[in-house]
Amino acid sequence: MKLDGCNALITGASSGIGREFARALANRAKTLVLVARREQRLIELRDELRDRVEVHTRIVDLTERAQIDALVDWLNERRIDIDLLINNAGVGDMGPFATINDERITRMIDVNTTALTLLTRKLLPPMIARKRGAILNVSSSAAFLPISEFSVYAATKAYVNSFSEGLRQELRGSGVNVCALCPGPVRTEFVEAALRPGQEMTDEGPAFVYVSAEHVAESGLRAIERDLPLRIPGAIMKIGMAIVRAMPMSILRRAARSHEKRTRQKITSICI
Repeated sequence: MKLDGCNALITGASSGIGREFARALANRAKTLVLVARREQRLIELRDELRDRVEVHTRIVDLTERAQIDALVDWLNERRIDIDLLINNAGVGDMGPFATINDERITRMIDVNTTALTLLTRKLLPPMIARKRGAILNVSSSAAFLPISEFSVYAATKAYVNSFSEGLRQELRGSGVNVCALCPGPVRTEFVEAALRPGQEMTDEGPAFVYVSAEHVAESGLRAIERDLPLRIPGAIMKIGMAIVRAMPMSILRRAARSHEKRTRQKITSICI
C-alpha cells in the first residue's frame, strides 16, 4: 500500500516507537489520529507536526472497551476513513509470574491483545469495502519463544503474530495487507514501565542488538509499502531470530537453563 495521502491512526502515539511513526508519516499522510492516555505528550506532538499534516489527538484508555467504541464513533462522525491502522500500544511486566499483580496481568492482556483485536475488527470492514488499507501490528521478537520472567508479555505478542498471519491470509486479494512488526531491544520508556516497584534494570544486554525507535518505525512503514507479512528491524536481531525460529524447543530449553537456575530459588522462596 502506498502511504502518501493516507489517514493513519496510531495507538500508543505519545512516546517511543508510536511517536516516531507519527513523525515519519507527517510529510506523507493526509491525516494523523494520535491515540494515547497522556494528554500533554499528545498535545506537544500535535504542535510539533501540525504544520505538516492534519493532526487529531484522542485520549483513550485501551483497557476500556467503551472508550474504544467512542473512538470509532468519533471517527465516523467526522468521516475520517482510516486506511492505515498502527496498533502500537503495548505494556509489559518483568518478574516472576507467581508474584505478578492481577491488575497488571489484565492490563497487559487488554492492551496487547484485546484492544488490538477489537480496534482491528471495527476499522477493517470499511477498508475492505474501499479495497484499500493496511494494518501494522507492533509485536516483538519476544513473540518467537517463551521467556522466563517475561512470560505473559511474550505470550501476548505470540498472539499478535499468530493473529496477524491468520488475518493476512483471510484478506488476500482484498486490497488490505497486514504486517507484524517484531523489534528486539529498543531504548524507549517501555522497560522502565515494565519494571515492578523497587526493581532496577541491571542488565540491558549488548549495545549492538539495540535499534532506534526511528529505525523501527521506518522499517515498519517500509514493510507495509512492500506488503511484507513480518518485519524484524535490525540485521543482528533478524539473524538471531532466524536461528531461534529454526531451533527445536528442546535446545532452546537447554540454552535457557542457566537463567532458570538463577530465578528458581527466588520464585520458590516467594511461593513458600
